[in-house]
Amino acid sequence: MAEKPKDVPVKEAEKRQAEEQKLINNARPLSEKEQEEKAELLTQAVTDWTKREFQQFVRGNEKYGREDLENIAKEMERPIEEIRAYAKVFWERYEELQDAEKVISQIEKGEARIQRKHAVAKALDAKIAKYKAPFQQLRISYGTNKGKTYTEDEDRFLVCETHRLGYDKENVFEELRQSVRMAPQFRFDWFLKSRTAVELQRRCNTLITLIEREMGEVIDAKPTSSGAEKKKAEKTVKTGGPTAKKAKSAAK
Repeated sequence: MAEKPKDVPVKEAEKRQAEEQKLINNARPLSEKEQEEKAELLTQAVTDWTKREFQQFVRGNEKYGREDLENIAKEMERPIEEIRAYAKVFWERYEELQDAEKVISQIEKGEARIQRKHAVAKALDAKIAKYKAPFQQLRISYGTNKGKTYTEDEDRFLVCETHRLGYDKENVFEELRQSVRMAPQFRFDWFLKSRTAVELQRRCNTLITLIEREMGEVIDAKPTSSGAEKKKAEKTVKTGGPTAKKAKSAAK
């Protein structure tokens, strides 16, 4: 039976397990020529790696990105030197894999999720930095997306606590759920205390979208401000500022 991945959602893990099992069931024996090629390749690569460890390596690249070899090594419990050597061979010859396109797509999707988390963390950092006491002062620009389910106090706490815990943390929304239950200001807020980690994640994603939009507008507005100042300066040079006018008066 194919191994079920442990670091992905249940449905995705079951899907991957079924796909891998199908490949195993439909696999054909290697021809004599392929056996010779395999023997040659084994002399050029790490010889004590199993298929399971290859799959761990791929999932490690998906989870941490191809550059983070240290975390991949820790997760696989292998020496970093061995992971570096294997990674070098893998990226030089991955096109020789039977399912190369699927493997690389899996890694690239993981790396896209990592980049997304970094972008969100950056937007949250910028938003939180605007306030001296964000847990009390933070304001969210809802526009027409306020909704009636969550209060502004609840939303403020969710944003600030998610930032404090670290958005890129693996189980951040489960930890957020525990924080909500422990927060004294919500001891009688049965609605918020009864939300699941998935429901809190959904609400946070909505709030993060609003924050990204707000912070994006702030960043986009900065060049406009600089442009206005530049135009003002140019106008002053052309018409003459206060100093120039005084000089003209003195000359008269």
